[in-house]
Amino acid sequence: MTVSLSRRRLLASLPWWASWPVWAQTPGDWGRIEQAARGQTVYFNAWAGSERINAYLQWVAAEVQRQFGVRLEHVKISDAADVVRRVRAEKAAGRGGDAGTVDLVWINGENFAAMKRDGLLFGPWAEALPHFALVDVVGKPSTRSDFSVPTEGLESPWGMAQLTFFADSRRVPNPPQSMAELLALAQAQPGRVSYPRVPDFHGTTWVKQALLETTPDAAALTRPFSADLMARVTAPLWQYLDALHPHLWRRGRQFPLNAAAIRQMMADGELLLALTFNPNEAANEIAAQRLPATVQSWQFARGTIGNTHFVAIPFNARAKAGAQVVANFLLSPAAQARKADIRVWGDPTVLDIARLSPADRALFTGAAQPGQVAQTAPTLPEPHATWVDPIEKEWLRRYG
Repeated sequence: MTVSLSRRRLLASLPWWASWPVWAQTPGDWGRIEQAARGQTVYFNAWAGSERINAYLQWVAAEVQRQFGVRLEHVKISDAADVVRRVRAEKAAGRGGDAGTVDLVWINGENFAAMKRDGLLFGPWAEALPHFALVDVVGKPSTRSDFSVPTEGLESPWGMAQLTFFADSRRVPNPPQSMAELLALAQAQPGRVSYPRVPDFHGTTWVKQALLETTPDAAALTRPFSADLMARVTAPLWQYLDALHPHLWRRGRQFPLNAAAIRQMMADGELLLALTFNPNEAANEIAAQRLPATVQSWQFARGTIGNTHFVAIPFNARAKAGAQVVANFLLSPAAQARKADIRVWGDPTVLDIARLSPADRALFTGAAQPGQVAQTAPTLPEPHATWVDPIEKEWLRRYG
């Protein structure tokens, strides 16, 4: 087939991904994808730090095998950045096409931004999934914008997250509703508050929350990092942390390694409060009898940082069809409802419940459980992914 000169010029002007085959555009196309996926093995590189999440993925594997004939292998990782480096190395070695070792990866934030920037992703494909039509793209805009980086169909939303605090109501009857109130609590109860050491994800999130509440120019944080703006935008943050740290656990000279350590220290009574990015974590811990039923969860009154986590397909995945089938199943009402169940995982759904059928909507109903957030606060957008590394480096220079 001859391609006209004008069409060649048009193709040359498009983004790097625009000339790739577009998958799953019609029911007929999706049927072909499901047919191609049958018999494929999908190597899903996903964080393995939670027994609940690992068990959920085992259930997913059984379901996609039963329903679609796709074998799902959970490749257990501790950091998605390792996957980014591996795919980048494969590209540098000329391993394109379907010669990669990763078919699907659990990702968001700076790791997605890096893979998108370096042309390491297959797509666009995500918004053509049949179940994407059920995603709440209006009420949950972060399903299309990952740390202020447009997803453009290169990753499929999987679950929601929002910075949430929890504490025993017997020790903290009036929980702080802002970073300013948290400082006041630390001053009143020295040594009883802390946060994870940066660059731990939860520690960095704590710092970003403080940044959003103190900066004079929050809008600048939604744009790519600017060295010229760094000092002005972040100066109030360092002033706040300088005032806070002397009142923290071990006077801010040491920090717990991660959120799990903070949670255990809170459970032991050493610290007053803990933090999580899963609003249902405390309810999970109460249900498992690892925390008392008097523990309450809350988010700051004016909002806390929130985002969406996603799955993406590397440019050289061997099982691209199988990976799309798995991603579509992860968006199904059955899979989303099971994931949202605090007895299973408690990860909030990305779906618009109002758009579901009555039968599917019923999957999400259930009585409130002890430890769940009583009143959800507004979700504050993440700073642009390019701000993360400079902020972490400056924190380490000052406090590390």
